[in-house]
Parts: sequence; C-alpha cells; structure tokens
Amino acid sequence: MIVAAALVSCTQASSGGGPGADVPAASTDPAADRARIAEDTEDTENADRAEREAAAEEPTAVPTPGPALVRDAFATLQATLDDTCTPGAGDCAYFLGRVTQELTELDESMRADDKGPGHFKQPLADMKVLFDKLGDDRSEAHLEKYFSEIVGTRDGINTWMQDHPDDYR
Repeated sequence: MIVAAALVSCTQASSGGGPGADVPAASTDPAADRARIAEDTEDTENADRAEREAAAEEPTAVPTPGPALVRDAFATLQATLDDTCTPGAGDCAYFLGRVTQELTELDESMRADDKGPGHFKQPLADMKVLFDKLGDDRSEAHLEKYFSEIVGTRDGINTWMQDHPDDYR
C-alpha cells in the first residue's frame, strides 16, 4: 500500500496534478509574463468598473409607501367597533393597543389626504386631544387609564365618518 501511495504521488507530480498545480509556472519569456500580468490587471479593472456601474444604477433608497387611504384606515378602525375589554382584567393590552394604532394610522391618512386636514378638522382635533393625553406610553396600565378616552375617540370618529360617506366609500 505504501508503494501504491508513492506511485500516485509521483504520478501527480509528473503529470502536473500535484500540489501547486494551479500556480502558473514562470515562463522563460519575460514579455509573455508581462502580457499575462497586464491581462490579469485589465480583467480586475473591468470587473471593478462593472461593479461601480451596477451600483450606480441601483436606487439608493427604496421608496416607502405613504399612509393608507382614509377609507382603508377607517375600515380597519371600524373592525374594532364590536371589540372591547375589561380594564384591570388583563385582557386590554391587545385591544387598546390595536385601537390606538388604528387611530394613529387614521390620523396619518387624514393628514395626507387630498382633501387636506381642514376637511377632517373634528376627527383630527379629537385624536390630538387623545394623543396628547397618552403621550408616548403604550403600556397596558397606561392605556387602561385612558380606556374611556380611547374608546370614546374611536366611537366619535365612527359617528363623524358615518356623516361623511364620501370619505370612506
């Protein structure tokens, strides 16, 4: 077996398949060596240029969609109308968090709408009063403290929107 391994090793070395087989041999012609080096350099420069051109064609920032249409934001708020929770029972985190999020998205939609924020003056004012009370705290205990205000704002906006069907149909 040792003899066989030695034969394989000798065969690889003599056939160019042994260690270092992928390293180009130095030629005896210096002009050929310079031509090979110039070709390798040109290939690297072309690859670098292609990468730069591809990067320049790609957009630097992916555009983000704007707020939902008022009708879409209102529809998701309306989906909460039959939902409620019992403050103090531990079942309000999802419900109050969702209603608050839906109101936030409706506020953004109304401000971005083509009719302008002046058209939505009352609901925007109601949401501002609520958001000023809530501040940045969205913990369950804090939202439960303002349960009546959150649900009242949702219901008041629903009533206002029902009187303005052109805004949600």
